[in-house]
Amino acid sequence: MTGALKIRRAALVAAAMTSVSLTAAAAFAADASPNVSMRIITFGETRQQLQSTPIEQRPYRPLHFYGNRVRRQNNRGSTSSTRATRTSSSSSSSRR
Repeated sequence: MTGALKIRRAALVAAAMTSVSLTAAAAFAADASPNVSMRIITFGETRQQLQSTPIEQRPYRPLHFYGNRVRRQNNRGSTSSTRATRTSSSSSSSRR
């Protein structure tokens, strides 16, 4: 692989990552929720404070898929497996 091709590929990857970050940031900003942080990576005291906070109480952050999902499920009070169980049990009871 030539040097020019490597540079083009690296520039393309960087552009794609920037696009994804900006799109996610815009989506979170449009949410207008007071518990949203636009910082993807934190350092120092802010990082220590976030790590000492239970995951359900941390702010939503772009690209933090696992934490954001846990918070959404906690706020809704149910999980997808619970919903699937309810759906299958209600459909089986209606068949009887």
